[in-house]
Amino acid sequence: MNLKYRKGIFLVVYSMDKSKIKYLILKRKLHWKGWEFPKGGIESGESIKKAIIREIKEETGLKPLIIRKFNINGKYKYKKIYSDRIGFIGQTYQLYAVKIKQSKIKIDKVEHLNYKWVEFSEAIKKLTWLNQKKCLKIVNKWLKKKIK
Repeated sequence: MNLKYRKGIFLVVYSMDKSKIKYLILKRKLHWKGWEFPKGGIESGESIKKAIIREIKEETGLKPLIIRKFNINGKYKYKKIYSDRIGFIGQTYQLYAVKIKQSKIKIDKVEHLNYKWVEFSEAIKKLTWLNQKKCLKIVNKWLKKKIK
């Protein structure tokens, strides 16, 4: 069997609350438990932009207002082989910042239990994975420069 990585995207989702940046974090329940930002796989034949729009819709019920690509990518291995990801040992990712309207989120109840809009200091503490914490720092630094 050819073990491969599933192509994916990391989406640091944010909104502006007056001059404060708020980040959307989701409480994961499928495959593992903890906090993450929206992410997902790119389906066969799907453009990255379409994958971003689809993932944001699936995981928040909303539409992206602004999408910004960062030249940051990486990969990680799954802790085990999942029945819905046969043939994949992990996932690659490309980082994007996605602005959405801060409102009530309609979470995907299969994948997530809850969501929170939080400031950087709380998001960085709550996120489960180091690679997501790194991505959050990169996006936060960019946003801080942008709003000055």
